[in-house]
Amino acid sequence: MAGPKQGTLTVRPPAVAGMFYPGQAQACRALATSYLENAPEVEGVGKKWIGGIVPHAGWICSGAIAGRTLATLAGAGRDRKIDVVVVFGAVHSAASLDYAALDSHDCWDVPGGLSELPQELERKLTETTTHCFQVDDRFHRREHAIEVELPLIQVAWPEANVLPIEVPAISRATEIGVETAKILLKAGLSAVFLASSDLTHYGPGYDFAPAGVGLGGLQWARGNDRRVLDLVIRMSAEQVVNETRSHLNACGGGAIAAMLGACRALGATHGEVLQHANSYETLRDIAPQGPENAVGYAAVVVG
Repeated sequence: MAGPKQGTLTVRPPAVAGMFYPGQAQACRALATSYLENAPEVEGVGKKWIGGIVPHAGWICSGAIAGRTLATLAGAGRDRKIDVVVVFGAVHSAASLDYAALDSHDCWDVPGGLSELPQELERKLTETTTHCFQVDDRFHRREHAIEVELPLIQVAWPEANVLPIEVPAISRATEIGVETAKILLKAGLSAVFLASSDLTHYGPGYDFAPAGVGLGGLQWARGNDRRVLDLVIRMSAEQVVNETRSHLNACGGGAIAAMLGACRALGATHGEVLQHANSYETLRDIAPQGPENAVGYAAVVVG
């Protein structure tokens, strides 16, 4: 939310407010705050967590899980000012993309506030690593993966800039994260690195049901999720993209690999899964559905 007044800026308007999360400012801020304030405390608060995974479905399904990641990261970083929150996002566009896509706007608008983008950092990324980064608004204009995290980020780090980077599932994904970390380190800025990704999309609604339809299938999907989560715990960034391509267990394989690469470049050695669930479970008490289709979500921190 840091930044100058809107009249002097180029601003990306919200694309999915009122659909994925509340469209009214007061309601959006109140719900985002509740997700972070009600997140369970994590043992070992003194650990230096510097990154993590957040899901990006509608908040009714996964907002509390995303809030758990952010609350843990914010709690671990109470003793340091966070200058930039880097959000590596899953790419849902059908258009071909073989680089990390940056956005040209000065700010992103969501109900309740603006998130300012660090334009100088973006310039340095494109100038020093042109093979990895390009400014391309097409991949941000209607994309929800990063946008749905912004109101939560604004609660966790109200003064931080946000750097949105769309990362496809390409072999250079880990390098993209490493180069991002290097630029931030050289600039002397403190950062948190997020990967916005859901896990296995299972069921006939997603044309993916190799273990059949029903609770047995959803249990299989949970095991499929664990394959990529185990790689995250071990910080095996280079294996993530091939894993997610082969087993369809994350829509943001590139984003996860980039986050791990960035965190590992800054000294992170392990990850921890705080919560692992799916939409069938998270909707059970508020909007029950049959066990035919479900999407996996995880709250993960890395440090």
